[in-house]
Amino acid sequence: MKKIYFFIVFLFPLAIAAQKTVDLYRYRFTVQHRSLPEIKLDSTYRTYHVEVEGTQLMQSFLQDLSPEKTVLLEGWRKLQQDGHVGIKVKLGDLLPESVSVKERAESIKDRNGNVTGTRIYYRQEVVYSFDANATITDYRGMHIMDQQLADRRNKQIYRSPEFAIRPLAEGYFVLNSLAVTRDLYRNCVNKAMHYLSERITTNFGFGETTSNDFMWIIDSRKHPEYAAHRNAFQQMNEVLFSMNATSSIEGTREQLQPVIDYFEKIKKKYSSTNKHDRKIRYASYFNLAVLYYYLDDPQAMMKEANGLELNDFDAKDAKGFAQTATWLKNVFQKTNIYTRHFAIDPSKFKGPYEKEDITAK
Repeated sequence: MKKIYFFIVFLFPLAIAAQKTVDLYRYRFTVQHRSLPEIKLDSTYRTYHVEVEGTQLMQSFLQDLSPEKTVLLEGWRKLQQDGHVGIKVKLGDLLPESVSVKERAESIKDRNGNVTGTRIYYRQEVVYSFDANATITDYRGMHIMDQQLADRRNKQIYRSPEFAIRPLAEGYFVLNSLAVTRDLYRNCVNKAMHYLSERITTNFGFGETTSNDFMWIIDSRKHPEYAAHRNAFQQMNEVLFSMNATSSIEGTREQLQPVIDYFEKIKKKYSSTNKHDRKIRYASYFNLAVLYYYLDDPQAMMKEANGLELNDFDAKDAKGFAQTATWLKNVFQKTNIYTRHFAIDPSKFKGPYEKEDITAK
C-alpha cells in the first residue's frame, strides 16, 4: 500500500507538469482555390486576342515561332481577333553588346594526387540585351495598361562551349552567330510570353492556385489535448484536401463545424493568463484564422486576428492576419465575387463582334 501511495505521489506532479507545458508543431497542408483579378474590368469582358510584331532584323527568327499562341489568360476565351481585350506585343532586337574570352585553369595531378601541371580552357562570353513590351486595350479602343516584358537594362550572358585552344573560343560566336542568335532570341521570346501570361492572369484572370500553408498542432504526447487536437486536424485535412478551384465550397463550413467548435472550446477551457493557456489559445486563434481564410470568410478571419492580438502570445501574427483579411475583403468587394471556388467554361464566352462560326484557339 505504501508503494502504491509513493507512486501516486511521485507521478501526480509529473501529470500536473505535463498539463503546464505544451509544444506546438507546424502541420502543413495544401488547398486549391482560384485567384481573383487584381484589376477591375467590365464584368462582361471575358474574351481576348493577342498580336505579336517583331523588328525587321529579327523577322527571320520570329517567323519560325508563334508566340501569340503561347499567351494564356486563365479563365478567359482566346479568339483569333476582336476580343473584348486586345494584347499587342512588340518584340525588340536581340543585341550583342560585348564579347570577351574567359579562362578556366584546371590542375593536372598524378596518381598520387600531386599537382604536375595546369591545363587552361577557354570560352567566349557574349553580353546581350533584349526588350519587349505589351499594350493592352479594350475593343472600344480604351487604353487599359502597358506591360514591360523585357528590359535592356537586364544584361544577359551567353557562354560558349570550352576549348583547349584560345582562337577556337575567340571565333565561336562569329562562326555560329546565326544559330546562337536564333536560340537566344527564341528563349527571350518564350520568357517574355510566359511572363505576359503570368501578369495578365494576375491582373485580369481567374487562375487555379495551390496554396501551401500550415497550422499549429499540439506535439506534446502527454498533453490531455494531444489526441483530440490530432483528431480535429485529421477531420480538417480530409475536408481541405477535397476542396478545389472549380467546385463550390457550399456546405464545407458545416463539415468543418466540429473542428471549429473544438478550437472554440479550447479557448474557453484554457482561459487563464499563464503561458501554457495563452500558448494553446494562440494555436486555436491561429488555426481558425487560417481556416476562415480558405473558407472565404474575411470577417471571421479578422475576428480571430483581433483575438490573437488580445491573447498576447506571439501577437505579431495578428497583424499579418488582419492585413490578409482586409485584402481578401477588398478583393471580394472589387470583383463582386465572394468565393474563390467556382467552375468556368470559357467556351461559352462570346466576343463583342463574334459570330457563331468563329472559334477559339
